Amino acid sequence: MSQSSEMVMRNLLIVWTDFESRLNTVPLLKKLSNGRFTLEDYKLLLINHRQQVVEGSRWISRAASSITSDYLELRSSFLSHSITEHRDYEMLERQYVEIGGSLDEIRSAPKNIGTEIFHSYMFQQSSMENPFQLLGSMFIIEGLGQRKAKSWGIAIKEQLKLSDAAVEFYVYHGENDPQHMEEFDTALNSGILEIEGMGERIVKTAKITALLYELQLREIGNY
Repeated sequence: MSQSSEMVMRNLLIVWTDFESRLNTVPLLKKLSNGRFTLEDYKLLLINHRQQVVEGSRWISRAASSITSDYLELRSSFLSHSITEHRDYEMLERQYVEIGGSLDEIRSAPKNIGTEIFHSYMFQQSSMENPFQLLGSMFIIEGLGQRKAKSWGIAIKEQLKLSDAAVEFYVYHGENDPQHMEEFDTALNSGILEIEGMGERIVKTAKITALLYELQLREIGNY
């Protein structure tokens, strides 16, 4: 790891630590940590995550299309990541039906204000030429999968007395997102930090992504 990438990682970890502490104050997550999570809470969480997954594969694909021929390997990596994530929404739909919801409900639910703003920002950033600052977004989003998803899934399963199938998405991401973080490390050390100001842009994008992700979680249930 180069000295510049080490500095970027240190700053990203500071962003993550601040983000993690704020997550503990989000009402829905506080209910989960306090053992007061309800089935209705879980339905709202699944709706929100389905919207994120469906839109996520779109902005990752948009980002790949914005990468120039100077960085073909990274373009391939972005495309591969988009394909990997694309069908995850099906897990969320199965879980929603498993806990008594209907496909029409989860597919037709409107985005909350935070989700609208979050995806607008992600599409705006992914439309820029060589949008490698989105590695900051990846650090936050994949970090949630690696560090939070499995523990959330286990807690939800225990509190609501659900089957393994009802929390499949969260356990799966908890076990598979570490591989995505390896892809992040590879991209960070691929030479993109030689682009002027890219390190600072990655960290700033991580900060904004964390704030907007927190906002969409706070706005769950508010349309």
